[in-house]
Amino acid sequence: MARRPETRYVVALAALPSIGPGRLRRLLDRYGPEGAWTAVRSGRVDPSLVVQPGRHERAEVIERWARRAGQLDPDALWDAHRRAAVGVVTCDSPAFPAVLATDDDPPVVLFWRGDLDHLAGMRAAVVGTRDATRYGLDVAHALGRELAEAGVAVVSGLALGIDGAAHAGVLAIEGAPPIGVVGSGLDRVYPRAHGGLWRAVGERGLLLSEYPLGAPSAAWQFPARNRLIAALADVVVVVESHATGGAMGTAVEAGRRGRTVLAVPGPVTAPSSAGTNQLLFDGCGPARQAADVLLALGVEGVRHRPAAERRTAPTGDAERVLAALPWQPVAVEQLVLATGLALGAVVVAVEQLEDGGWVTTSAGWVERLGRDPGGADRDRRTGRVGRTT
Repeated sequence: MARRPETRYVVALAALPSIGPGRLRRLLDRYGPEGAWTAVRSGRVDPSLVVQPGRHERAEVIERWARRAGQLDPDALWDAHRRAAVGVVTCDSPAFPAVLATDDDPPVVLFWRGDLDHLAGMRAAVVGTRDATRYGLDVAHALGRELAEAGVAVVSGLALGIDGAAHAGVLAIEGAPPIGVVGSGLDRVYPRAHGGLWRAVGERGLLLSEYPLGAPSAAWQFPARNRLIAALADVVVVVESHATGGAMGTAVEAGRRGRTVLAVPGPVTAPSSAGTNQLLFDGCGPARQAADVLLALGVEGVRHRPAAERRTAPTGDAERVLAALPWQPVAVEQLVLATGLALGAVVVAVEQLEDGGWVTTSAGWVERLGRDPGGADRDRRTGRVGRTT
């Protein structure tokens, strides 16, 4: 049977109810992946790691974790992600996106479909209310299309309304890839009406989540998702928003990170523009058209370069090995079986791929690498401080 990396325990821990990135980070910091899983299954977690108001509430959380852990098989859950072609990367891996690794509230683990290299280049989040007007939908669609055409990757939460309209605009042309950040497992589409949009974003761009397969959406997960949207974006554009809501929360997270926040002006009598007009009153710049966003990014226009143009493509055995390498760590022996090449040929191919910046190796494991937005290797990262509970 093929070996599985220790990451499988992190995946299983992420499947626990109400775990949250903060709790997960504290468990891993205290016990390590396998030790944390053992502590959770036995119900012997240090209550102080749960961070609940009272001892009774902490005991309930630990009991629920133990019950759920008794129903989970880390090996089977890991294999399910491989079969579903869902990539898994933890924050201590060189393959972890640097733009999130340097954030002050980073995810502990990421699940994705698509290509992490699509995080290279400039990114603008286009967000807003689900209850959008025709005006807002048209503006979001135009912004998505024109930004993608200019080479700017558009980030959204793939929600109904503004988010979906922006990514529909991106997908209407051949431009920069779309990037979606969702608040559930990648097999639990929410809203269901956006199933086709999820698939298209995963095929043409990148679909990201903090939650493993099978994880349903929950109200507390959407603010956590919104902080990732803000962290990924160089500029956040709020198209339409009520006075309160997820888009306003994203704007707050963006401002806290020093990101530029722009807002689309709307009728002063329209509730759907109350939030955006407030942002403008508070000093955010207006986004009247894509040119305003490009100006905030510091460019008049950028040319989109597909990932294949950013690195010299491998050839021969190296190309064969890379094609067989999923976006999870695998043992060298697995690559021998997957490619049919001799062990020596695989080892040489892996060395070539490592020299070219395509993979990293550690103790017999091989893992794909992407590139930083600036082209720097991802293992040159700063430390991280977790905040989210």
